[in-house]
Amino acid sequence: MLMKSIKMFALALASAHGAAFAAADLPPVNVHGPIKIVKPDVIPEGGWFTSAELGAITTSGNTSGTSVTGKIEARHETSKWQHDFLVSGFFKEDEYIDDDGVQRSARSAQRYAMSAKAAYKLLGEGRRAFVLASHVNDRFGAYVRYSTVGIGHGSRWYNEDGKTLDVEIGPGYFSGERATGEQENGVTVRGAAQFRWRLSPSAMFAQTVSVERGTSNTHSVAETSLSTKINGTMQMKAGFSARNDTDVPAGKKNTDTQTSLTLVYLF
Repeated sequence: MLMKSIKMFALALASAHGAAFAAADLPPVNVHGPIKIVKPDVIPEGGWFTSAELGAITTSGNTSGTSVTGKIEARHETSKWQHDFLVSGFFKEDEYIDDDGVQRSARSAQRYAMSAKAAYKLLGEGRRAFVLASHVNDRFGAYVRYSTVGIGHGSRWYNEDGKTLDVEIGPGYFSGERATGEQENGVTVRGAAQFRWRLSPSAMFAQTVSVERGTSNTHSVAETSLSTKINGTMQMKAGFSARNDTDVPAGKKNTDTQTSLTLVYLF
């Protein structure tokens, strides 16, 4: 099962390779979902920019198991519109010896997420009106399913000395299923911010925070990353993310965290 999941992800990376190409440095970046990596300054009219990242850890000995994290990001940009697409996944499989002395494996983490966003560029630096949709499937989370749609306005609040701050706000609607099987839905207010700092020509720091407040729960995601360029198409990225729900079922923790080290390929 584990090898099948890895092969499916590798095939997804290969199929995405023929659909995009990269340019030179950083463009304005919209704030939604997981952290954006370093992107080119100018994407050709109607052009695509795509990145893929993959990280895996395998342990053996007293503790045996494998964890894999991956992400594919794509952007299509014109003079008036910007479209962003993201697909990510994370799973962890542990090996153990049962009461009969037989070695078995069990999935202990499994999360898949996808999002799509269309932003219309307004007058002024970084200003945009957008519509977005996202879906998260988390087999072991407080919410096993969490889907949102929303609209809003974004703008660039700060841009100086290699540092930028982008902020978004707007209303939305969510539908979710708790680990207990309870269904929830309702109106939300979403706010998001992303701070980016170019530390050097080859290094970028990014901090993203997204908060969705509903009637019964506040769902928030904070992500920190440091990416370093290896060559024209490869980067190494260290990241830390925290997902929090204020209202969770009994036996579930409010916050899930993940620390990762991934290799990023730009194409």
